[in-house]
Amino acid sequence: MDKKEMEQKVIKSYQDDEKMMILIFAQWCINNDLEPKDLYMEAYPTQGKNHALDEALELTVPKAESDEIPDLTVLNVLQLFGNDDLAFIVQAEIDKREG
Repeated sequence: MDKKEMEQKVIKSYQDDEKMMILIFAQWCINNDLEPKDLYMEAYPTQGKNHALDEALELTVPKAESDEIPDLTVLNVLQLFGNDDLAFIVQAEIDKREG
């Protein structure tokens, strides 16, 4: 495998991981009766439509069919990908639920 092929493989892996992060966030929202697009817009009001989130929403399942996604998992995954603003909004929702 040459350098260019290796770079392409790393980029593809990152993109796949990023899609998984978005799916985890979206499913966590569904499981907690929250609207993923609303939380996203609250965190990133100037970004507009997020096509990756739209794609992830197509892959979510109803709350009753989903496994639980722990709060800490979604927070860690968001922060791992640098989505600190969204993690802050998620934490605020957790605090509301627990408060």
